[in-house]
Amino acid sequence: MNIVVIGGGASGIACAIKTKLNNPDCSVTVLEHLDEPCKKIFATGNGRCNITNKYAPGFETTKNFFESIGLVLRESEDGRMYPYSNQASSVVETLVSNCRKLNINIVTSCTVKSAEKTAETFSVFTDKGVFSGDVLVLATGGKAQSALGSDGSGYSLAQTFGHKISALSPALVQLKSPNKNCRALKGIRAKCLVKLVIGDEIAKEEFGEVLFTDYGLSGIVVMNLSHLVCDEKIKNDNQRYSAVIDFVPEMTEEELLSHYKKFGNFEGILPLKLCTVLSRQAEGNEEKMAKYIKNWRLIISGTKGYEYAQITKGGIEKDELDESFQSKLCDNLYIIGELTDNQFPCGGFNLDFAWSSGVKAANKIAEQRE
Repeated sequence: MNIVVIGGGASGIACAIKTKLNNPDCSVTVLEHLDEPCKKIFATGNGRCNITNKYAPGFETTKNFFESIGLVLRESEDGRMYPYSNQASSVVETLVSNCRKLNINIVTSCTVKSAEKTAETFSVFTDKGVFSGDVLVLATGGKAQSALGSDGSGYSLAQTFGHKISALSPALVQLKSPNKNCRALKGIRAKCLVKLVIGDEIAKEEFGEVLFTDYGLSGIVVMNLSHLVCDEKIKNDNQRYSAVIDFVPEMTEEELLSHYKKFGNFEGILPLKLCTVLSRQAEGNEEKMAKYIKNWRLIISGTKGYEYAQITKGGIEKDELDESFQSKLCDNLYIIGELTDNQFPCGGFNLDFAWSSGVKAANKIAEQRE
């Protein structure tokens, strides 16, 4: 049995390794268009690689996979799981060394031009020749951070086999705002409640850390809300977005005013620079300032785009794949990882899905060959 995997990132390499572990006699070839596999993994978790989260749906699958190839995990805050070394390089080295040990053929700097299925055989046409397989796995990633391998090329390959692509947009990405106060607050971090407002309706709210930047807003809470912002709709004047920030959700306006009357400022609650900006906007009026602290609105002019996004929202529609990510439209075609329409919040959930979807596909491949 020959298996061809297009994409040497997290999902593709996990699928390749697990397929070979399940079927030692099969041939597995991974086609990677960069000069080495797993490049994107180096950039995850600020270089530490937040592999998974103990609250992720695929946690047990991911954990068992890494234990089977010799990588020890350790738990950090909020259920985040990292390699015991706290180095993303340990993850990459473990994956690549297992590929070598299992004789998985990784073809790098390989550009896939097209793919087709004739009878029971898949043919993948590349600038390094034609690769044939009984099983084809699409694991190309989405459009986020093309320099690290995700250039969106997998969508057209999936469409070749009849699959539909839901609307695509950057996700887990910073948000831009034209408000000059963001620049004035550059570098300030605040734990707050952020409501994303679309038109006049609150689309979603989340509590967490916001980081002010010269272009707008960053931080985990902002990243988690960003999938709701569509650059295309802003560009076409179809949608207005704003972020409404409550800097002190634990206190009411009345409690804030009581604090001000007692101490003459809000500096015991909020950073001095933030107090200065809010006071200037409120023209020194403490009642107005209390309202701004509880209800500070910033216009959102868009996202920072795919080059800064961690993931892509949208992809191959879920109802076109079975629970093991085999295509319902084409037998022995599997579509895994970020290429599918599955998105999760920060904290290791998206990388967990990459690993676990690859492993589930590999297990189904083994089942079908028994």
